[in-house]
Amino acid sequence: MQSTASNLLTLVSIGLVQVLAVMSPGPSFLIVARTAVARSRADGIKVALGLGAGTVLWAVAALLGLNVLFRAVPPLFVAMKIVGALFLLWIAFQIFRHAADPITLDDEKKDAVANPFMKGLLTQVSNPKVAVFFGSIFIAMLPAQVPLWMTLALVVIVSFNEVWWYSVVALFFGSGRVRRFYIDAKKWLDRATGLFLGALGLRLLWAARDAT
Repeated sequence: MQSTASNLLTLVSIGLVQVLAVMSPGPSFLIVARTAVARSRADGIKVALGLGAGTVLWAVAALLGLNVLFRAVPPLFVAMKIVGALFLLWIAFQIFRHAADPITLDDEKKDAVANPFMKGLLTQVSNPKVAVFFGSIFIAMLPAQVPLWMTLALVVIVSFNEVWWYSVVALFFGSGRVRRFYIDAKKWLDRATGLFLGALGLRLLWAARDAT
């Protein structure tokens, strides 16, 4: 059983890894930015809240599934930690590889979902990569036995990260100057994120190797 201090450090580490991944532009980023530009900042924030709600669902599902799995097959824990670290390395590679890809905000189509909150919720729930990402970082970084308070704190942290970051995107992408600055800086932000996540993935892979 890990100490409280160690568990708190793990929570902070997972929160940092997740928020760096969230900051790298993907489908959720584009939907929030396009909504803020084409409709309003308020609608962009509503999309961000929907993304946060979807994150709660995926995080709870991942945590419950892992708890059941590891209780049923304890030896599987180390093997899954290795898989999680490898997936984190793959994410780092993809972010670094596509760092120079441009962000396109001018192809906003007619919304299939009029309600911005539901748009964010459905976007997050329908994205299987979110589930795989949570499963991977949880496996790679969490202890085999996760206390209830830590589970609740983890759900709050990852959902809050989604909401605050995409709310910032919605607020600031309404400004052309801020939007242009972020688009110009995207390449370097993504490369820095990719290097950080890659280094973390290697460290976790080495730690998992020592545990075998």
